[in-house]
Amino acid sequence: MRLSVLALFICNFLFAQTQYPKDYFRPPLDIPMQLSGNFGELRPNHFHAGFDLKTNQREGLSVHAIADGYVSRIKISTFGNGKCIYITHPNGYTSVYGHLQTPVGAILDYVKATHYKEKAYEIEMFPKPGELPVTKGDIIGLSGNTGSSEGPHLHFEIRDTKTEFVINPIFFGFDQNIKDTKKPTLSSLYVYPLDNAIVNQSKQPLLVNMTLQKDGNYLASKVKTNGKIGFGINAVDTDDVSFNKNGVFNVSTFLNGNQNYNYQFNTYSFDEMRYINAFIDYSRYKKTSQRVQKLFMKTPFALSIIKTDSLRGIVKAEPNLASTYRIEVSDYFGNLRTITVPVEFDSVTPIVEAEPVTAPYFVRYNKDSNFEKDNMSVFFPAGTFYEDFNMNFDVRNKKLYIHDDTVPVHSNFTITIKDDFYPENLRDKLYIGRGTSHNGTIRKGDVFTAKAKILGTYGLVLDTIPPVIKIAKPIEGKWISDQKKIDFTIGDSLSGIKSYNGYLNGSWVLFEYENKARRITHTFDPQYLVEGENFLKIEVVDNVGNTTIFETHFFRSQK
Repeated sequence: MRLSVLALFICNFLFAQTQYPKDYFRPPLDIPMQLSGNFGELRPNHFHAGFDLKTNQREGLSVHAIADGYVSRIKISTFGNGKCIYITHPNGYTSVYGHLQTPVGAILDYVKATHYKEKAYEIEMFPKPGELPVTKGDIIGLSGNTGSSEGPHLHFEIRDTKTEFVINPIFFGFDQNIKDTKKPTLSSLYVYPLDNAIVNQSKQPLLVNMTLQKDGNYLASKVKTNGKIGFGINAVDTDDVSFNKNGVFNVSTFLNGNQNYNYQFNTYSFDEMRYINAFIDYSRYKKTSQRVQKLFMKTPFALSIIKTDSLRGIVKAEPNLASTYRIEVSDYFGNLRTITVPVEFDSVTPIVEAEPVTAPYFVRYNKDSNFEKDNMSVFFPAGTFYEDFNMNFDVRNKKLYIHDDTVPVHSNFTITIKDDFYPENLRDKLYIGRGTSHNGTIRKGDVFTAKAKILGTYGLVLDTIPPVIKIAKPIEGKWISDQKKIDFTIGDSLSGIKSYNGYLNGSWVLFEYENKARRITHTFDPQYLVEGENFLKIEVVDNVGNTTIFETHFFRSQK
């Protein structure tokens, strides 16, 4: 047995011995635990960092502290986890509760005071240990649908307090709250010819036929190749209650009985999240929305959950030697599904040739690269990409063409454009954009720079159009003594909204922003209202400084 394979086994064994407290934490909700998303599930540009817990398709359920501790962080954001509370526990772990409708009690008072102190809706707070203590079972908030949530649920995480690594919550005894007797589902198997190899008379990736056997496992059609190949699968997992198609927990592959590739979704850092784009067949995902999990590394990348042999999971066929490749996919509860793949050396002539290379430039993933034409350039630092690739680059009709979004980008690259077209008085209204998206453009004279993480078409975009403000229900000159809230929709068609502020009788007041509906909402507070006539002002600014102001007045009785 190769030392690298032995090391793989040792690493997995050591992880299996990690001891997590099984009865220290209680569930964060009172209702039975049902998952709409599990740990490690494949998401756009990241692996899921915790559990998504169903809340009966509604908001407002009580969310409880899972153990004693103190609120160590609160983040209110229009994206991501929305309204989110972090609790640090004395046993070395931190629990996270996201997409909340609202905090409650002393936490809500603390948040509200910070909103008004900073005069902002998006805020982040780090209370000290003695400021907001909580006891196991305390209600800390109500479940909601804020941030990037696509429906009412609670996002729940457990992290190592010291390292901030996220840890699969299943290890903390929550397996007792989930019933799962179902095997993972394998919907497709792909084989990838590598280094100009031929597989089943093709130089392009192929779908491999699988036959379901009586024992519930699969036997794949024979794979014939003359060189190095890799495999990929499309796999999901379900449990007995939730029925959602969630991510799989563990995948191991074996070549002639020797393990050569493994990953298990146990714990990882946020710095590793974007490696999902190397973990999957990114090009296929962008073209078909299908996430095929690759079971090999063509080029090494630093995702800690993966353990491999010296060939990084790649299978090399040898003349006069038939091989058996086996894939095992399992969930935390031990439900297992396998695929057995016969592999045989074959030096036949290909019928399907590799896709022709038409891109004129070659980028090495571990080298700095700079491309320039006319008044536009792009700089890729070493490590921007996961693999070497042939790239299209051109400048035409004042547009910068940088390949397309079928090649994943790991870290920022820099776009520079020198303007020779717009008059000086309009240059403050320009930004570098992909379509209409704003990329945090910096201007120095006639030179514009921006960072980006997506390949595609970029150019200078002129935005002289101010944002739009619309009131949900007109109140001009009306008595609205019984109205508890006031809603507006705000939007910007080009550079996007940078900031918004609301003022009631000259004082800044809090408007909460719901990004999905582009709605801002103010809940009336008697301390900012006066008897009789009140004056309201809304100011919205976009990313290049265009401003829209909405003003109205209404009447209200406090009696």
